[in-house]
Amino acid sequence: MKEVLELIVKSIISDESALVEVAESTNDGFSVFEVKVQKDKIGDLIGKNGRTAKAIRSVMKATANKQGMKCSIDFVEA
Repeated sequence: MKEVLELIVKSIISDESALVEVAESTNDGFSVFEVKVQKDKIGDLIGKNGRTAKAIRSVMKATANKQGMKCSIDFVEA
C-alpha cells in the first residue's frame, strides 16, 4: 500500500525534485501513513478546500479495505 500512496503523491506533485517521503507504521491491521512534502508543495497535495487530500484518503481506504485493513493518512510539511 505504501507504494500505491507514493505513486499517487508523486504524480500530483509536478516537481520531480520536490522532497516526498512516505512512512508507514502498522499495528494490528491498522496502518498509519505519514506523507512528508516540501512546505511550498503541500498546497498542491491538499488541494482547494482539502478535496485532493480527501480523494487520496478515499482511494487508500478502499485499497486497505480490499486487503482487510484500515488506514489513516497524515500530511506533514518537511
